[in-house]
Amino acid sequence: MTQRHPSAPSRRTVVLAGAGTAAALLTPGLTTTAHAAAPATDRPCASYWFPDSLPAGTPGDGIVWRSLKAWRPETDPDLPFNTASVPLADRFTPVPANTTARTDQARITSLVAFGNTAGNPSQGSATADYYALNHWAYIDELVFWGGSAGEGLILAPNAPVVDAAHRHGVPVLGTVFLPPVHHGGDLRWTRDLVQRDAAGRFPLAAKLVEAAVAHGFDGWFLNAETEGGDAALGAEMLAFVTDLRARSDAAGLRITWYDAMTVKGEVGWQGALNGENAALFGEADSMFVDFRWTPGALVSSAENAEAVGRSRYDLWAGVDVESNGWNAPVDWDAIIPADRPHTVGYGFYRPEWTRNHLPEDRTPAQCHAADQRFWTGRSLDPARPDRTDPWRAPATAVADRSTVDRLPFATTFNTGHGVRWYENGRVASDAEWNHLGVQDRLPGRRWVVRTEGRRPSVGFDFEDAWRGGSSLLVAGEIDAPVTVELHRTRLPLSRRTVVELTHRADAGSGPVTVELAVALREPDRAGDPVAYTYIPAGELRAGGSGWTTSTLRLNSLSGTVRALGVRLTAAGPVRWRLGALAVRDRAETTAAPTGLRVTGASLGADGTDLRLRWHRAPGAPRHYELHRVLPDGTRRFLGATASTAFFVPGLRREPGEKAARFQVRAVGELYTTSGAASTAHRW
Repeated sequence: MTQRHPSAPSRRTVVLAGAGTAAALLTPGLTTTAHAAAPATDRPCASYWFPDSLPAGTPGDGIVWRSLKAWRPETDPDLPFNTASVPLADRFTPVPANTTARTDQARITSLVAFGNTAGNPSQGSATADYYALNHWAYIDELVFWGGSAGEGLILAPNAPVVDAAHRHGVPVLGTVFLPPVHHGGDLRWTRDLVQRDAAGRFPLAAKLVEAAVAHGFDGWFLNAETEGGDAALGAEMLAFVTDLRARSDAAGLRITWYDAMTVKGEVGWQGALNGENAALFGEADSMFVDFRWTPGALVSSAENAEAVGRSRYDLWAGVDVESNGWNAPVDWDAIIPADRPHTVGYGFYRPEWTRNHLPEDRTPAQCHAADQRFWTGRSLDPARPDRTDPWRAPATAVADRSTVDRLPFATTFNTGHGVRWYENGRVASDAEWNHLGVQDRLPGRRWVVRTEGRRPSVGFDFEDAWRGGSSLLVAGEIDAPVTVELHRTRLPLSRRTVVELTHRADAGSGPVTVELAVALREPDRAGDPVAYTYIPAGELRAGGSGWTTSTLRLNSLSGTVRALGVRLTAAGPVRWRLGALAVRDRAETTAAPTGLRVTGASLGADGTDLRLRWHRAPGAPRHYELHRVLPDGTRRFLGATASTAFFVPGLRREPGEKAARFQVRAVGELYTTSGAASTAHRW
């Protein structure tokens, strides 16, 4: 039970994404350490705390030591910037694209470090080099990974990540990390966490629930690895988790327990569900099984879970991909055997390797290509998995899910980062950016391509877009019709339903005939092709009128749209770009936000930093877009967010300007833009 699984080396070096400097040697278990933080700034960052008492000494640059016990949401100036806005969407499971993906068995959790603990920006940042996680269709739970003895032990997810995950139906957990002593851990922090008040209650359990509800995320990942505890502390930890469970149930939150601390109060990674941790698992929704698992230990763990009325898939077998990604040696047959039911679920530790292993001059397109290789497999097509690939990619084993189940629905294939920002096909800002909170609902299966001829390349492209930072590009020599499958849907049709494609043929493309592919029923069996009806959308030629919006009426069809795609026909080279896809049965009017105001101004390194807030627009806006109105009346794009607060760094006075003027507009589901709310900052 103590043998370490080969996928998790005995020591590993970790650099948290975005830390940029110090690395830390980590021994077994899920540990992190302090990293160099960004310079001190008024920029709001994701919330992080110690349970109660703070370390001795002085925090490093850019780090603020805070106590969760002393935290009050009503006095937290950063909370408006850290509050998620998108509700957790419902999901459904289409018929799988291949015969090996299971619909009701193993699921996947992912532990992702988007930045160092003290340096996760609340509202994105001015770089495209960011881990834009987007293969949500295969993920059942996301853990916003972090925590360190030098910064804070409790990390709340930032709003952009939560909003992107919720749009795709994925719950997001914050992290409670009690580190080993040799990484700065102190048993007093464990005792702080499980302390009782005079009435015998657990104030930190109440605070964890209060923080999750106030920030809008879905629960906590509990990772207690500080050595030196005893049976009395173990009993208190169990009582604490029991109390947290009751409070979480009342608030609709989740708990995942990490296999480290045992009921005896000792740290002893089991690599299994057994008598040492079963009581703690019993108070959690799921348990992350340490990397020490063996095939036999997973089988016994599954049996132990079912013996107490739990699903075996409430267990996540740890798969460490931080160092080697898809080259990590994993005994897949122990977790997801091909010839019998899956043994347990599994959990990826640090899949942002797909970005981090690339050279420093990496591009967003390169990051997404690596991410597709990780999640889809070597074939890059979920409908035709490469069965010789030693990496058993999620698309080959786990059925994808979708949230596209109501009208209106629209997407611009925006991945949540880019090298420019586009509005209606024109560059509105040539600055790099990232903000996952404005990521679209993206196709879950990437990319299923059906053709009897040559297969073109399909992927997100950042060199041009209709709106946001990216579009879908199909490129290559084709000699037979090519159907590119996009979204799995459950969209009800009416006589008024129309589909809009905003697309164009790029330079270097021959003429291409475009058809919308619509399916009204699911395939009978996994792996069967979808039966599409094809609706003409015109012929496009390079050098024509640029972006074209084709409006296609579906009044000849009835029922429910189960899948959407496009079919391209050409003879020779094709460079066809899809900028937007929308399905609607009526026009959309988007109400404007109100109450735009400056709530804080401070002098930063590059100019004046402003904090802006406004009142939420009526209805359910997709997001908000902010512009600065220049003295000549033109507008300069500043950023977009799903929240009702935004941070503007480095503002400088324009010549002859007495006051900097700002506008915020709401953007609807169909990308209609509201009127503006305005304010000014006097110099």
